[in-house]
Amino acid sequence: MSRRTRLSLAVLAGVGALALAACSAIVTDDEKSAKEAAAPETSEVAFDLTSANVETRPHIEPVAEAVDALAESGFEPVQEGKLTVAILGAGAPPTSFFAEDDSTTIIGSDADFASLIAEGLDLEYAPENVAWADWPLGVESGKYDIALINIGVTEERKELFDFATYRDAVMAFTVAAGSEITEIAEPADVSGLKVIVGSGTNQEAYLLDWFAQNEQAGIDPGEAVYYEDTAAGLLALTSGRADVSILPYSLAAFQAATLGETAVVGKFNSAYPVDGQVGAVTAKGSGLVDPVSIVLNTLIEDGTYAEVLERWGQQEEAVAESLVNPPGLPRP
Repeated sequence: MSRRTRLSLAVLAGVGALALAACSAIVTDDEKSAKEAAAPETSEVAFDLTSANVETRPHIEPVAEAVDALAESGFEPVQEGKLTVAILGAGAPPTSFFAEDDSTTIIGSDADFASLIAEGLDLEYAPENVAWADWPLGVESGKYDIALINIGVTEERKELFDFATYRDAVMAFTVAAGSEITEIAEPADVSGLKVIVGSGTNQEAYLLDWFAQNEQAGIDPGEAVYYEDTAAGLLALTSGRADVSILPYSLAAFQAATLGETAVVGKFNSAYPVDGQVGAVTAKGSGLVDPVSIVLNTLIEDGTYAEVLERWGQQEEAVAESLVNPPGLPRP
């Protein structure tokens, strides 16, 4: 039976670590624009955010090539016969988050992929809820076999970890539903606009570069504005205090589909100036990364990969191949 549910502002408020963490909010009512608009009616979309979602999770048989590669690698799981996966329960739809009816069950596309990787390696899926700050030490020390927490490939991280990629690292430009802004594809498109962005993030660097290009072209560059969390940014966007917001693409698309208050009008790769990807992370040299990549490529080839992305509305982030340690975000 299909369950239809809304994504509440309370859920959105918890995703600051993914999009707007460490932003300082110095925005007052005086900064409100004159275009205060009534919020559109909330739409409802058939995303099952309950623990029953696990029952419809895709499954696969063990992948012989991956199982053989794992045996030859010398890798030994933290727990015998299990794949211990660090995953983010207090994350954000649609990647990973606690089911709305069960504070122990983690669902989302990362959970689906983690479960499939375990099955492909002929291991039992053993998820461990972790905080974002805890996954690096946990993987490096051997507390967890692998982490799937929407982790982007960076050159700095590659010194300590191996990556098997499974999604493009994409950011989105979003606007309020009904906005006159229908596309953002080049610097001139943000000229004169107030754009919400996370302070100190790579997307801020991307935006400020666009502003600099506008200044060189002799046009209004635009203005960056900062909020403490995603919920505050959403309110500013829908009330007209800002024109555009930059969010992780998957979150932005999910937000637009479930709340009906926003629309995605553009996207760019978050690892600018390279085309970066999100990867499953293992300890450097553990031997696990190649078998994981084999499973992921099998999922891509047999269509299971596309099934997971479609389940969570993430088709725009699809990759053609799982790569091991591709170029990532350059060092600062």
